Amino acid sequence: MSSIPPSGDVSDQRAEIGSAEFLPDDTIDLRDLFVRLMRGLPQIIGLALLGLALAAGGFLLYSPFQTVTTATRLSFAFPGFEKGEYPDKSKFQPDDLRAPDIVVEALKRRGLDTSSEFQSKVRAALSIEGIIPANITKDRDRLRAAGQTPPPYIPDEYSITLSVSRNFPLSSIQRQQLLGEIVAVYRENFRRTYADTPLAFGNAFAILHNADYPDYEAVFDKEMRAITGYLAAKSTEAKLFRSPTTNLTFSDLLRQTQLFSQIHLNETLGLIHQNGLSRNRKNALVKMNDALRLVNDEEHRALDEESVVKDLLAQAQNHDQNYVLGVKDQASQPRTTAPVLDQGVIDSLLANDSYAFLIRRALEASLKVKQVQADKGLLLEQIENMKSFSKETYSDQSAIVTETLKSTSTLETAYLELIDAVKKTHSDYSRQKYGDAIRISDSILTAGVGVKPLLVPAVVGLFLGFAAGAGLSLLGVYIGTKRAA
Repeated sequence: MSSIPPSGDVSDQRAEIGSAEFLPDDTIDLRDLFVRLMRGLPQIIGLALLGLALAAGGFLLYSPFQTVTTATRLSFAFPGFEKGEYPDKSKFQPDDLRAPDIVVEALKRRGLDTSSEFQSKVRAALSIEGIIPANITKDRDRLRAAGQTPPPYIPDEYSITLSVSRNFPLSSIQRQQLLGEIVAVYRENFRRTYADTPLAFGNAFAILHNADYPDYEAVFDKEMRAITGYLAAKSTEAKLFRSPTTNLTFSDLLRQTQLFSQIHLNETLGLIHQNGLSRNRKNALVKMNDALRLVNDEEHRALDEESVVKDLLAQAQNHDQNYVLGVKDQASQPRTTAPVLDQGVIDSLLANDSYAFLIRRALEASLKVKQVQADKGLLLEQIENMKSFSKETYSDQSAIVTETLKSTSTLETAYLELIDAVKKTHSDYSRQKYGDAIRISDSILTAGVGVKPLLVPAVVGLFLGFAAGAGLSLLGVYIGTKRAA
């Protein structure tokens, strides 16, 4: 039989069931939230627009004092750069790009203020930093972790930036143009210094202006020696180069130089030497004797230098034995404990290097002695030739002088044509060799200019205003509406 609960218990259960129907539910009523958001839509839109306005206004107030960066990249590639040197062996410095003369020239070309204060501000705003690739950094870190010292690394690409405030008296376009002009001026200075270097010859007739006839032989002897040496070196260095302007190679120019010497130069010098031409033979002898004195002094110095080098070379004749001993010393040690280089090997390498250096110096000293002696022989021959004509009485040499002047005029024309061809070929070769020595490897851009900088704070302000309006609406707080009691 089922037990019937007492009447009091039944009434209590009914009371509990009735109260449970009116307990608050734990679920979220999305319809109520949507109603609240729709009711607060005006204030949501208003606060969002207010946040947008405040953010934009704050940005506009701060923007004049914000730093704006104009940047580009510059790549270097010329002989010697891997050693941190310019082509003339001088030290390469990235800060050369912001040298005062370069900045002043760039400002002048762009028609900007060139006062000292403005120049200082522009130079202070310029910065040059090397760009090191990530793989290079990893390799150097790996070497450090292994206990080794990484070798010096010279970046071949640099980042150049011009960082000034937004209210600086330069527009965005002017900043980009100024940075590009600075690079252009630096590149022109480089080409003018190294690519367009004037040759060490080509001024023979400028030197011989109002000179006496015997001076022609001395001047042209050195001139032809310089031209031939330059063309011979370039013929070896650039065998396949052909100038687009002259359509000549350096070997072609070397052959033309030899023909010039045989056809034109020998004729003029032969007339002068054979006839002993001189405007004043007594003064010509005085100059020759003085030149001989200087050559004698130079010969004594060259002989002393040659003697010293040969003595040192004689003392270094045992370098082969030192090298063998060094190698044996290295090989005799156990493989596990032997250092990379022991003292014997180091001494042997130093001895070999010293011996090779002394051989080069001995060769140079001997060649110098031979050259000085050749110059001395030429002077002695000129002196003897002039003395032989000095003993003779002066005769009418007008016909010989006229013929010599005509030959000299022809010589000058041929000489200038030869030098012009050499210079044009040299200029084409230099432009090709240093064409990509300095180049801009990235476009010049100014960061933080236009609508994009304003877009970020505007979006943030709009979002914050929207979030504030939505939050107040969800809490049942409506701006401008009184709460019900």
